Amino acid sequence: METLTAPDQTALIAQLQAQLTHLQQAQTQRPNILLLSDAYKYSHAKFYEPGTTRIYSYLESRGHRDKTFEATVVAGYQYLLKKYLSGPLFTQEELDYAADHLKGVFGRDDVFDKARFQQWLDEYDAVAPVRIRAVPEGTVVGTRNVLMTIENIDDRYFWLPNFLETLLLQVWYPITVATLSREVKKVVRHYFDLTSDATNLDFQLNDFGFRGVSSVESAQIGGMAHLISWLGSDNTTAAEMIRRYYNTSEVFAKSIPATEHSIMTQGGENGEFEVIKRVLRTYPTGPVACVCDSFNILRAVRYIGTELKADVLARQGTLVIRPDSGDIIKTLEAIFDILFECFGYELSSKGYKVLPPQVRVIQGDGVNYDSIKHMYEVLAARGIAAENLLLGMGGRLLQAGIDRDTFNFAFKASYTEVAGERRDVVKSPTELDAQGNPQNSTKQSKKGRLKLVKTADGYRTLTSGDAGFADAHDELVTVYEWGKMVQESTFEEVRERAQL
Repeated sequence: METLTAPDQTALIAQLQAQLTHLQQAQTQRPNILLLSDAYKYSHAKFYEPGTTRIYSYLESRGHRDKTFEATVVAGYQYLLKKYLSGPLFTQEELDYAADHLKGVFGRDDVFDKARFQQWLDEYDAVAPVRIRAVPEGTVVGTRNVLMTIENIDDRYFWLPNFLETLLLQVWYPITVATLSREVKKVVRHYFDLTSDATNLDFQLNDFGFRGVSSVESAQIGGMAHLISWLGSDNTTAAEMIRRYYNTSEVFAKSIPATEHSIMTQGGENGEFEVIKRVLRTYPTGPVACVCDSFNILRAVRYIGTELKADVLARQGTLVIRPDSGDIIKTLEAIFDILFECFGYELSSKGYKVLPPQVRVIQGDGVNYDSIKHMYEVLAARGIAAENLLLGMGGRLLQAGIDRDTFNFAFKASYTEVAGERRDVVKSPTELDAQGNPQNSTKQSKKGRLKLVKTADGYRTLTSGDAGFADAHDELVTVYEWGKMVQESTFEEVRERAQL
């Protein structure tokens, strides 16, 4: 290996430091906000009726795609607003670049109205003259209710609320992940209540999804949403994002030392048992996990329960055994049969088998909402307490099967003012069914100004045309105005609101 001289080392260090500085600057800069809208929106300002001074729009979930879930956990808008919409939103250089870029997008220079954005920059230093009201994050709200509203607070910027739709509507993602994660917790709690005496569920579902999402930002946002209901997570970047955007110094993602297959297979099949012994020696205290399906999962589990039984039971901590292939149910049943045979068990007060606290199993392959229900159902039927099984959920938590239409999120205008006239507006399409018959659409929007009110039966949306609207207490609060957050939540508060 070539050895660098002192001058060479100095030059290399200086070069690396320069590269690091460049990377740090790139990471702290947000994208050009003028290019964070769908292309067609740049033409909309000219399409609104002359004399328009106000556009008021709202966000809602129109209901779960499969009607499985009836409520959503509000999450993620504080991150979006603080990262993308705080303070001055663009510079003259960014405006000039956007004008040139969008001329290339449209092949003409009369779609992007640079003068409107220039006025915004010159008068307000590109601080957004809009007001956003929303449900406090962590609140669980039934679908088909208003979750957020936005309106301009300078008559000349009526075009701005819906220009920001593209960015704001991305809140569908953390809301969907937070809701799914919380619904899993309902399932787990049900089986804990049925079979176990243990009450701490915080680590039963772990986020393994960082590698399975489309971007680092997706991992951050989705991982944050998961941590509203749980603490177990390998998603370190999500925990760091929470500290930056949710006013807390706490690290919420908690994990443990664990092996992967590159470790377990390094010595070949004959060396696997030595690796398991090394795992126990390396971490003699605290929890540690070991993936055991590299060759023969049942042989490895029996080895742990016989040759290493004394070592496992002597630890001040838990060995977590991880299968990672095969039929989930058959594999878990076989593993638990061996573990109960080797390690014995106690019965919970509800009559279900509980392994010694030094041994647990974590399923991280093929885990989704439906398979979780099935796993715990089968274990309960076999007299096995829920606390014996932990879960790791990856792409199916943060990406697979999740999209804006999972909860049918929509962002629509419901009120406008034109030349002093106040108008309630609505989208109310008549659509054709599969037989060609006209019917009312599920995409009908809400009409007028909106309030979210809390009743004995849950939340309900009132429109300005409803009786009692003026006096009703609105659960929506102003969270953003004139380019800054005016009401924020700590992550502890978000978690508290979302508790089961």
